[in-house]
Order: sequence, then structure tokens, then C-alpha cells
Amino acid sequence: MSILTIHARQIFDSRGNPTVEVDLKTSKGLFRAAVPSGASTGVHEALELRDTNSKAYMKKGVLTAVSNVNKIIAPALINKNIPVTNQAAIDKYMIDLDGTENK
Repeated sequence: MSILTIHARQIFDSRGNPTVEVDLKTSKGLFRAAVPSGASTGVHEALELRDTNSKAYMKKGVLTAVSNVNKIIAPALINKNIPVTNQAAIDKYMIDLDGTENK
């Protein structure tokens, strides 16, 4: 089952902080997930991409991350045509697409 569309947006988590929400559409329907930041920041935590150069939301906005999803990640994943059920392949492709050392 292929990914048909991916669309990200900025929303607010339960603490009132901006976070990323993504809609993913397949032939089976529309699926939505949000990724609020955790309270801890250990070495094994995922890195956050915050809009530190913006005055909006006390420099905690995620519009850069949203733009990366909509303009880079979504088109690349859709064109790669990886089955949505193959999470390991999607993860590997996104890590390769990122190109940075810090994930």
C-alpha cells in the first residue's frame, strides 16, 4: 500500500507548545499523528528542530520542520513508493535523506 499524500502543520501540544502534526493518506484512508516533545532530554531522545530565529512562540515554533516535511520529505517518500507498512525501509530512507550526523 503506497503513500498517496503527506501534509504537515504546526499545532499545540498539551503544554501549549508548538509541535508537528502530520496527515498521511493511503488507499485505506487518512491517518494522523502528532509528535509533542517530551519532558526529558536524554542522549537517546529525538532531536527537535525549533524556529530559534523567530520571535513567535518564544522561539519554539516548528514551521521550519513543517516546511521540511511538506517540501522535502513528503515528495521524496511519495516518489520512492515504499510500502507504508515497511517502517524499517521508511526509517532508513528518511535517515539517508536527512544527511546530517545528528538524528
